Amino acid sequence: MAASQACLLLQKQLKDLCKNPVDGFSAGLVDETNVFEWGVSIMGPPDTYYEGGFFNAIMSFPSNYPLSPPTVKFTSDIWHPNVYPDGKVCISILHPPGDDPNGYELASERWSPVHTVESIVLSIISMLSSPNDESPANVEAAKEWRDRRDDFRKKVSRCVRKSQEML
Repeated sequence: MAASQACLLLQKQLKDLCKNPVDGFSAGLVDETNVFEWGVSIMGPPDTYYEGGFFNAIMSFPSNYPLSPPTVKFTSDIWHPNVYPDGKVCISILHPPGDDPNGYELASERWSPVHTVESIVLSIISMLSSPNDESPANVEAAKEWRDRRDDFRKKVSRCVRKSQEML
């Protein structure tokens, strides 16, 4: 029952995105037979180190979506304090609903069934614009962001160039 409701909701969200595209990203199914796995392309936001980049990610939805959040994992190289070295995105709205066992986040900052693919990707675009180095997924990137901004910028520039070559 839950999986079929998730399937219908994801089909609706995909249809809505196709009808009303959002600036800064595009999304579609990785495989037409699996509505639970989406390919997402995110353009680096203007006036950020990521500007000009085209970053690809896989968004994997659980069968009980929207009660639980999807996972988002970049398949493009990306250097960012809130992206694990394996590409997995770490932002509050992708954390399970309820109280944070570590006490870092308010329940209101975590996953809620009102989120959509659009709100998730817009949060990722915001993350690219404003890294949070307070609770980093990539400690090295966070240290560079804080202490050696020029080195950070150079690594991001390499990622942007590499993403452009993949087009």
